Amino acid sequence: MNLSSLQILSKIFKNPEDDLALFDDLGVLEFYEDEKGRVYVKTLEHNGKDKIVLTDKKTAPEEIVRQLFLYDLLNKYKYPKDRARLEVDVQFGREIGKKRADIVIYREDMQTPYLMVEVKKPDVKDGLGQLKSYANATGAPILILTDGKLQNNLLRTDPNLFEDLPDLPKFNETVEDVQKKIITFDDLEEVTNLKQLILDLENAVLANAGVNAFEEIFKLIQTKLYDELETPRNQNRRFRVIAGASNKENLDNISRLFSESKNQWRDVFKDKDDIEIPINAIVPAVSLLQKYCLFDSNLQVIDDAFEYLINQDAKGGKGQYFTPRFVIDMCVKMLNPKKNENVVDTASGSCGFLLHAMQHVWRTEITKENFGTSYELKRKEYADQHLFGIDFDPRSVKIGKAMMLIAGDGKTNVSYANSLDSELWDGEVKARFGKFLHHFDDFDLNSKNREKMTDFDFDIIMTNPPFAGEVKGTLLNKYDLGFKFDKDFERTNKHQNKMTRDILFIERNLNFLRVGGRMAIVLPQGVFNNTDQEYIRRYIMKHARLLAVVGLHGNSFKPHTGTKTSVLFLQKWRSDEERKNAGNYSIFMATSEKPGKNNSGDYVFKTDANGNIKKNENGAYVYDTDLDEIAEKFQAFAKRNSFDFI
Repeated sequence: MNLSSLQILSKIFKNPEDDLALFDDLGVLEFYEDEKGRVYVKTLEHNGKDKIVLTDKKTAPEEIVRQLFLYDLLNKYKYPKDRARLEVDVQFGREIGKKRADIVIYREDMQTPYLMVEVKKPDVKDGLGQLKSYANATGAPILILTDGKLQNNLLRTDPNLFEDLPDLPKFNETVEDVQKKIITFDDLEEVTNLKQLILDLENAVLANAGVNAFEEIFKLIQTKLYDELETPRNQNRRFRVIAGASNKENLDNISRLFSESKNQWRDVFKDKDDIEIPINAIVPAVSLLQKYCLFDSNLQVIDDAFEYLINQDAKGGKGQYFTPRFVIDMCVKMLNPKKNENVVDTASGSCGFLLHAMQHVWRTEITKENFGTSYELKRKEYADQHLFGIDFDPRSVKIGKAMMLIAGDGKTNVSYANSLDSELWDGEVKARFGKFLHHFDDFDLNSKNREKMTDFDFDIIMTNPPFAGEVKGTLLNKYDLGFKFDKDFERTNKHQNKMTRDILFIERNLNFLRVGGRMAIVLPQGVFNNTDQEYIRRYIMKHARLLAVVGLHGNSFKPHTGTKTSVLFLQKWRSDEERKNAGNYSIFMATSEKPGKNNSGDYVFKTDANGNIKKNENGAYVYDTDLDEIAEKFQAFAKRNSFDFI
C-alpha cells in the first residue's frame, strides 16, 4: 500500500491495521480524487460504479470493508466476478427496495443467492438478525457478518436454524468439504487483536451467562494454547467446533482438552476446576477463537489480552499495571542477566520481566551450540532454579504462572504473597525463598533473618511495583523509609503516618539484593524530582550506585494512567568503603521520545514502505519506540565505565 492510500485509510479509520485486521493486504484498494476533493475507491464489482469514501464532511468505512471482503471472495475463495453483486434489493413479500444486501454471490443461474454478506463499520456488531431475515427472504444458505475485524459465518440448515461455519467454502468446494476439512497448526490465522476477540466473547457469548468472565475466558485461552502447543502440528486441531455434533458433545470435547491442559500445566487451575460456560454458549465461544493462532514467541498478543481481561478497577485501582514489553526488553538488555544468576520480580504481574530474562539467557547462553542435545533440559533447569516472582493479586499470579508455563519453563516459581510483609508468608513461600536468605556472620542477626525473612541474596531484581495505595500502621515500623528523616537525611525515631507502596518497595527490593546485585525499578517521576522526596534519593544513593535513569514517555502506561514514570537502574554497594571510594561517578541519563503507544494507549508498530507492520527475527511485531537504541547506548556507556555485568 502506498503512502497516499495509508493516509486515506487513516482518515477513515481510527487505526487501519486493527480496524481492518481481517484482511491480509490493504494495498489491493485503489483510490483517486476528483476536482472537488472527493476520494473514490475503484470498485471490484463487475460493471460496478466507483464509490465515494471520503469527503470533507463524511467517511464511508463500510464501503472499504465491503470492497476488501469482495476482494477476498474473488481471490482467496475464487468466486467468479460475474457471480458477485453489491447492494442487492431484498424483497420481503410485497416490499422491495427497503433493505439491501451488501454482497451477494449467486449460483450459476444468477437468480438464486448462494452467499450473502452484511457489512458493518468497525465495532458495530448488530446485524445478525437482519442477515437472517435476508436468508429467510431469499433462501440463501450461507451468511456472513463482518466489521473488518471479525466475521461470523452461518449455515442455514432450516428456516429458523443456523449453524456456525468454521470457514467459507471456496468456489469449487461444498459446505460438507469445509465441515470435514482438517485444520492443522499451519492453517491457523495470525491474530493481532486478541483483546478485541475477548471483548466479543464478553459481549456476544458470556454476557448475562451468570459466569465469571475472567475465569471462563482464561480457561478457554489456556485450552486453546495447549492445543496449539501440544497437538502435533500436522494433526487436526482439537480446539474446534465439531461439525454435526451437539452442544453437549462440543462442550465435552473442550472440557476434556481443558482437563489435559490442567494435568500438563499444573498449579494454574485446581483439579476440581472445569469449564462452566453455558452449554448453548460453547459453540459460539469456540467459533470465535478456533481459527486463530494465539501463541507467539514474544507472548505480546496474549499479554495485551490478559491486561485487558483484568478489570481496571480491581487491578489498576491499586496502581499496578502490566509493564509494556518494550520497556521490559530495555531493562533486560541493560542488566544483562546470566545463566547462573537468580532473578526475582517482587511485583511480578504477568511475569513479563521473568519471561524476557529467561528468553535473553536462552538466546545468549543456553543455546544448542553451547549445550548440544541437552540444551532444552538446561533451559528448563535454568527457569526452574533461577526465576522467581511474587504478587499479591491472585489473578495476576494465575496469569503469571500460565505465561511461564506456556513460554516453556515447565514449572513456575510464582508465589501468591505480599512482598512487603514476609512475616505473613505461608510455609510454601517461605520454603521457596528460604534458600536465598542472606547469611550474616552475627548469630543473632542470622536467627532474626531466618524468622523475619527480610534480607536475601538475589542477583537481579526487575520490577514495576504498584504506585497507588498507602500503607499505614505497624507495617511501616519494619522499614527505615517508614520513619521520618531529619534535615541531614538521617532517620529519626518518628513514624510516618502513611507511605505509598512504591517507596517501601524501593527499600524492600534493596534488601532482596545481594551486595553487587543490580536492579531495575519503574517509579513515578516525583521520586526523582520532588524536593520533599530528596531523603528517598539520598537513601537510595547510600545503599546503591546509580547506574542509569531512563525517563519513559507519558503514553507508556496509557490507557490506564498518564503518570510520568522513569526506570531507575542501580547496583548495590559491596561495602561502605566501595561507596566512599566511588567519589563523583557518571550516571547514564536518557529520555524516551518514541513511546510505542499513541495518545489513546494503543500500541504503535514500525511499518515498511508498503505500510506493512515490521517483524523481528522471532516473528514478533516491532514496536515504534526508541528504547532499543537507549539500551544500546547504555551498553556502550557500561563498557566505557567497566561495569562488571556487560
